[in-house]
Amino acid sequence: MLGLNVTVVILTFIAYVLPFLAPKFFPFLSVLTLVLPFFLIVNALFFVYWLLQMKRQMIASGLVLILGITFINKFYKFSALDLPKEEGDMVVMSYNVRLFNLFQWLPSPHVKEDIRRFINEMNPDVLCLQEYSENAGVDLRVYKYRTVFMQGYQIKSGQAIFSKYPIIDEGQIAFEGSDNMLVYADIRKGRDTLRVYNMHLQSIKISPDVNEMEQHVDSINKRKSTMVLHRISEAFKKQQIQAEELMEHKKECRYPMIICGDMNNSAFSYVYRGIKGDLNDCFEEAGKGFGATYNFKYYPARIDYIFADRRFKVKSFQHFPEFKNSDHFPIVTRIKLEPR
Repeated sequence: MLGLNVTVVILTFIAYVLPFLAPKFFPFLSVLTLVLPFFLIVNALFFVYWLLQMKRQMIASGLVLILGITFINKFYKFSALDLPKEEGDMVVMSYNVRLFNLFQWLPSPHVKEDIRRFINEMNPDVLCLQEYSENAGVDLRVYKYRTVFMQGYQIKSGQAIFSKYPIIDEGQIAFEGSDNMLVYADIRKGRDTLRVYNMHLQSIKISPDVNEMEQHVDSINKRKSTMVLHRISEAFKKQQIQAEELMEHKKECRYPMIICGDMNNSAFSYVYRGIKGDLNDCFEEAGKGFGATYNFKYYPARIDYIFADRRFKVKSFQHFPEFKNSDHFPIVTRIKLEPR
């Protein structure tokens, strides 16, 4: 038990350091950031185990838990924030719609209509969609202004930003050697101009289907585990390059900014730390529970985010794990730009 405890403590310390180290230097070790919450739980169990026996071995896990207290809000929020609605509030929604089920991954024939209805019910002022496809024919004409960048041949897909406010400038960053991309729109709201980024970083690509992905977990062996680790490592290296492109691009922005999208990585990663920078993670500010955004039954994975400039006051945040019309869940926040 002591040997296992020491092993978990060492792995946890390594996971603490990894957000500060570029994945390209330690690609295999970077995988540990995905399971950091599991390490914290195991350390808590070891702490209780040694505490009940009144043994000093509890100190190691106790120290790890104290050092990791800053990570807790990234994994689980005990209470939500829901401030009263006011004039000037803005609702922002981010959702990876998985091509609106264009290739019938889900058996329901009503997926795209359910997504459209959900969007109308949430009625966001700014809507960021990843894996968007015009081929699905989803009517979002309620939005007068839109920024859409697509790629591909017969079936085109990409990123889209829909807005109730005028879009005065737009652009994209097509990531080299990847089907993923980043788009942005400068939005005029009253007298203010806001920059909205919609990102979709490199997928881990364990499997194109969630059910198949779960089969990897159910029937894992040495060959498959090595393959999965290799894919995750390669994806993390690509994500680092993509995140650095975003970080460089946003340096030139003089407007209050919002960054939405599918990061395909955890809140304990180098990529998360770099993109978030000094922005607020809206889940951390106002969310509740695990904040899971990916439909994976073995782990409450939070890989979709809305970050907001500190000039915005985050007033509420919601995620919708019961809305299973994609492999991701939608997230919605309500924010307000504070006067200078």
